[in-house]
Amino acid sequence: MLAIKPANVTYEEAAPVCGALAAWNFLVDQVNIQSGQKVLISGASGSIGSTAVQIAKHFGAEVTGVCSTPNVELVKSLGADQVIDYTKEDFTKTGQSWDVIFDTENKSSFSQCKGSLTQKGVYLKTYPGPTILLQMLWTSMFSSKKAKISATGLRPVPERLSFLKELVELIEAGKIKSVIDRCYPLEQTAEAFRYAERGHKKGNIIVTVAHSN
Repeated sequence: MLAIKPANVTYEEAAPVCGALAAWNFLVDQVNIQSGQKVLISGASGSIGSTAVQIAKHFGAEVTGVCSTPNVELVKSLGADQVIDYTKEDFTKTGQSWDVIFDTENKSSFSQCKGSLTQKGVYLKTYPGPTILLQMLWTSMFSSKKAKISATGLRPVPERLSFLKELVELIEAGKIKSVIDRCYPLEQTAEAFRYAERGHKKGNIIVTVAHSN
């Protein structure tokens, strides 16, 4: 998996492309996101979520982001049309419905979100487990509302290269930008992990390595 780094992007900005690949796989390849669809991104300020908001907006979707209070303005700045602060409101109890609900942080379930999906809505989850696997199988046969997961890293290399090529073009054009919370030098990698484990990061944490241009 290799691509040339765009000249207008720093090494630090290029590093989080793995999260962007996952968002692209789910939204573009798995559900074929369309203009005018209503999409909810849970964990909209995280690594995958912050890119997912931008990708959904690029394809013309109406985007609702879900995050905590300190990250509301960030998610708005990424293009979200509506932001729900989960510390104050449960999106499943707002009476709204979405064509796609994308849980990027494993904080919900298909059962909880089913009532907030449109008739042919899709629930996406990045974290596999026996429950979602069974729901994926059951909904594929018996329900108009679908539950889906996809292991991006296990997709064939040619498919991932195709995703990467399209992403690089959008990144180079400035249509998708990496959200970076903090950068740590290589010798402080352990501290970077400790910060990540606190669960309050915005976007990505970058470990920088000395390099020559």
